[in-house]
Amino acid sequence: MTKPRLLIADDHIIFAEGLKRLLNADFDIVGVVADGRELVSAAEKLRPDVMVVDISMPMLNGIEAVRQIKKVHPEIKVVFLTMHPDVAYAASAFKAGASGYVLKHSAPDELITAIREGLKGRTYVTPLIAGKLLHSYESGSHSEVDKVLSLTSRQREVLQLLAEGRSAKEIAAILNISTKTVEYHKYRMMEDLSIKTAAELTRYAVKQGIAEP
Repeated sequence: MTKPRLLIADDHIIFAEGLKRLLNADFDIVGVVADGRELVSAAEKLRPDVMVVDISMPMLNGIEAVRQIKKVHPEIKVVFLTMHPDVAYAASAFKAGASGYVLKHSAPDELITAIREGLKGRTYVTPLIAGKLLHSYESGSHSEVDKVLSLTSRQREVLQLLAEGRSAKEIAAILNISTKTVEYHKYRMMEDLSIKTAAELTRYAVKQGIAEP
């Protein structure tokens, strides 16, 4: 029987290697990547059946990378494996197209269960946050997540790179756009989010999980 093809995305190499050993018996590990842009490229090239993705990754966070991938390849299943227990992250992950959400300190068997459920077309949420996530949906308490999602994909890319300390010139080169366009996105986001300074914009990006501290 052919094993499902699995792609791992995590910027912590030692942790990623541990995942490979854990999952190798049940899945065909087709690759390991360390940042979100590499993930988008690898997904296009390798066409895995399922991906195990961390949220906090450089260049492009996992949620934004998955959002881009699912637009082109909705058939690829995604399980987020993250240290973030905040339900806002989980809500954003599922809105991006995730099939599962598991915390890094969960039991190893839970990750395997989440992957298998995703491959069957089902959804898996770690029991550690499932109740809180359901309550947050019922109470409609996702205003900040919805505010982030209202930004364009390009704006979220610019926001993460700004929060990582990159200059407008560096961002322009990475995204293949002009520095003027970078500045336009920056000030448009500040206006839309009612944020007055670049430092405050960076703090907002970190708080919303768009970039790491």
